[in-house]
Parts: sequence; C-alpha cells; structure tokens
Amino acid sequence: MKRNHEILMIFSLLMFITFGCKYVYIPEDLISAKTDYLAWSAVVTGVSQTDAGDLHVDVTIQNETGEWSSMQAVVGKPAILKSGGTQSTCDTVYIGTGGHRLAPGLQIRGYTTGTKAEPTTQLLYVECAGVQVEKGAALFINYVAYNGDLDYYHQDANESSGTLELSLDDIVMDLSYPVFTEIPGLAETEGSGILAISQNVVTLTGVQRTEDGLELSWKNFNPTNFALKTHIGNPPLIGSDGIIYGIFEIMDMAETPLTPSKGEANWTTKVKAPADVSGFYILLSVEDQQMRWYVNHLIDITGY
Repeated sequence: MKRNHEILMIFSLLMFITFGCKYVYIPEDLISAKTDYLAWSAVVTGVSQTDAGDLHVDVTIQNETGEWSSMQAVVGKPAILKSGGTQSTCDTVYIGTGGHRLAPGLQIRGYTTGTKAEPTTQLLYVECAGVQVEKGAALFINYVAYNGDLDYYHQDANESSGTLELSLDDIVMDLSYPVFTEIPGLAETEGSGILAISQNVVTLTGVQRTEDGLELSWKNFNPTNFALKTHIGNPPLIGSDGIIYGIFEIMDMAETPLTPSKGEANWTTKVKAPADVSGFYILLSVEDQQMRWYVNHLIDITGY
C-alpha cells in the first residue's frame, strides 16, 4: 500500500507539472511531418542587361503553400535558363525570405540582411553571366521550404521542395504588396489578445513612428501561479513596398521581461524601416503549445 501511495504521489506531481504549467512535451515519434503542402510560386517583374552584359531578372515570390512558410533557393545550385534551344547556368541567385516565415497569401520582392546596426536590403533577382535571351525563354530555380510552426529543436521539420518556373516573356509590373490573395480571418489587429504558452496573452498595445523606423509596444498577461517569460522575439515588418524589414533571429534569444503571477509585463521592440514606406504588417512568432515552439501571427498595422 505504501508503495502504491508513493507511485500515486509521483504521478500526481508529474500531472501538476505537465498540465498546471501547460508545458507539454510531445515525443519525437508522435510528431509526423506534413507532406501535402502546396508550392511557392513567383513572377518576373523586370528583365534587363547589366553594364557587364549579364542578364538580370527581378523576381517576386508568392506563398501559395496555404501555410506560414520560409523558403530559399537551394544553396550552391545555379538557376537554369532555357532560351532558343540552348541551356545556360545562372550562378547569381538571390531568392528567398531571409529566414522569415511568411504568411500564406503574401508576396515579397526583398528582405533585410546585414547587421542590426547597419541593415541593408537584399532584392530578389537572378543574374546569368554573358547571356542574352530570345522570345520564349524560361528560368528554372530549385528551392527548399519549411512550413507551418517553428519547432526550435527541429527547425528543418516539414521541409518541402520545388522548382520555380518563370517565363521571361511574362513580366508583371503592377503588383500590390504585400498581399496578393486575401485570406479571411488571417490578419489580426492592434489590441487583439494573442494566446501564448501557459495561457498567457500577448497584446500589441501601440505603434509609434520613429526617426528610423517603428517602435512596437507589447503587453503580456500571465494568469498562472508562476512568474513566466513569453518569448515573441523581435518581430519583423513587411510593407507596401514588398520588403521584409528586420533581420531574422531565433525568437527565444530576444530579451523579454519576466511576467509576475496574475500580473502584466510591458516592453517595446524596434524595427528600422524607411520613412516613406507604409502599409505595414507584423510577422509575429509567439511561443505557444510547448517550450520553444513558435506559432505565427499576422498583425495588420497598415494605418501606420
């Protein structure tokens, strides 16, 4: 009887830790990869020749996977240009989301690289050295994507791959960024409570234009009996120019305050962005479900 009582006590303690604190560990053998994602697509927005005589192709990529997804051209693999019955390799390939997960229905034409102190914009394009094209030319770019929520411990989970096929005859110049397909209910608004780990609630409470970008004010409410941190990272923005502003970071590296039991914590994050760009959305990742598991949210701040 004493042995059974001890086992019962241990089981009760484990149940309290697991469900009282809401930290639920999911065994690896219960995590199944989703393989039926739709593909990324892309359009050509410009074709020109550089001063050196190279072919330059400007590209916009579109997330048609139906999921939040990051993508990039396969590293070390050139794009292939087929023109006039010949095939050429294109070694300069800047195609991707810069590590960020992009909401479904959104499109971009560039992202931020460099450093926090000195960020630079990387536009999306392909260049083919010494190549001129004929009518009917097509460009092929192999890519890899990572879809859905981000699990810090399995960052390459839910991987998919595909090939972007672009007709250089079809140039689209009237794109409206960042949304190309409206998805009802996808975007949240300032002031909306966003559920986080352990039933915490994160809220965007204010947006302020600064000299070199935007300052975002955040609040977290913690209903539990324990002081906790809720990690949201330093969320980037995407504007009406189709550029993601903010360098990609692993979310739990950002500094957020400890939220006391039954209390609130407030903090701000900053993103550098040009003064003449507006129509922003926030690409927010919130720690949810279990530790170091990040769920994505799109917040509409187009009024700023």
